[in-house]
Amino acid sequence: MTTTTVPDIAGLRIGVLCGGNSPERQGSIASGEHASKALAAAGITTELIDLGDTPLTALPGRIDVALLGLHGLYGEDGKVQGALEVARLPYTGSGVLASALGMHKPTLKYLFTQARIDTPAWVPVDRDISVESTLSAVRHTLGYPVFVKPASGGGSLAAGIARDEVALRAMITPTDDEQYGEYMIEEYVQGIPATVGLIEVDGRLVTLPVHDVEPKTEFYDYAAKHDPALRVEHCPSLLPATTTESMQYVAKRVFRMIGAHGVLRVDFIAGVNGRTTVLECNTLPGLSERGNLATMAKAGGIPYGTLMQHIVRTAYTKPGYLP
Repeated sequence: MTTTTVPDIAGLRIGVLCGGNSPERQGSIASGEHASKALAAAGITTELIDLGDTPLTALPGRIDVALLGLHGLYGEDGKVQGALEVARLPYTGSGVLASALGMHKPTLKYLFTQARIDTPAWVPVDRDISVESTLSAVRHTLGYPVFVKPASGGGSLAAGIARDEVALRAMITPTDDEQYGEYMIEEYVQGIPATVGLIEVDGRLVTLPVHDVEPKTEFYDYAAKHDPALRVEHCPSLLPATTTESMQYVAKRVFRMIGAHGVLRVDFIAGVNGRTTVLECNTLPGLSERGNLATMAKAGGIPYGTLMQHIVRTAYTKPGYLP
């Protein structure tokens, strides 16, 4: 499906895929709209395609390459990537395996542990195990507070801090309106959220300046991620150079470990006790012009429009077979 020659993207029909039926649909639409406008402003033929309205089977022959602005379930988890592989349609970013690994946090954390990469301890929420047994496991292994989040999801949706057993019981007791089927409970590490972006530029992997944030909310939640008034950002980061350099080194390790391609964002917590720990990674980081990836790229001397063009080119630099 892939070639070693990167075509002139000015002559391509680029479909910016966004939306879909993920709980993160709105953030994905914002990513798609920003990316589409930037490419169109550069004179590149671009079509914004909402997968909530358009089936993937309609894409071959309509577009030449897919720029993935998808987030969360059924977009970032390898499913769309697999469908595009079968359709032999070039697409940006990582392949099926890296996308699936990056999305499923418990599996990713097992890999971190095996690679001796520091990550917060965790307990899975298994629906076949009673809530009481899960609470007992947390009581004896993690203590409180803890952080609860979906096993496959992003944007801090359906996530939060439980400071005691009463709160945790309420958060992990199954309900009929759950958007996610699987959750996990994580050791709460107090500190500064930070992230590292990596982007392929002309065949070379570039590590972008570290971005850190001070949320004005209890944690870096969905509201703080979408409302600039609820956070204070620093890019380049104000963290010590030894900390940011360590994050950049670990981010590249994560990139290689999961077999990522083209672009990746790795999220950390710089703990108040000096500990630096990896939370997760994003194989399809948000593409909005004010998002973390664009902010880091700008700090690294890459304008937003150029960043989008670099990402498009990653569709053509994959190896002949990418798992």
